[in-house]
Amino acid sequence: MAKLQQIEIFTDGACSGNPGPGGWGAVLRCRGVEKELSGGEAVTTNNRMELTAVISALSALKRPCQVTLTTDSQYVVNGIEKGWAKKWRANGWKKSNREPALNADLWQELLALCETHQVSFCWVKGHAGHPENERCDRLAVAFYQRFL
Repeated sequence: MAKLQQIEIFTDGACSGNPGPGGWGAVLRCRGVEKELSGGEAVTTNNRMELTAVISALSALKRPCQVTLTTDSQYVVNGIEKGWAKKWRANGWKKSNREPALNADLWQELLALCETHQVSFCWVKGHAGHPENERCDRLAVAFYQRFL
């Protein structure tokens, strides 16, 4: 079996109001080459933008890869690493209290991408000087400012 390409991905989402205009940013790095991605929506939530950043970055990969994904979103990291999203999916997108799981459409996409790629998630504190996290935040904010 061929060795998987190793990729580093950094992501962030931002929102002005919650809900409100939102943006997301991602930096992909492979063998010293970087690519920036960004996008947003006129009305959204911060958690949707955090998830969209991760989904968009993973979707940009052309073949299965070994990914180290760094984000400041505990929602994203815990949703995958603690198995919340898989439990919600198994329960028909309901949480343990039988309430609907939020952002089920995005979690569904992310779970599928995590089955294609070998993804390990790394959480960093936001707005704490992590260079790539700060860069992703600037991309996200610049995008949502288009809607203001």
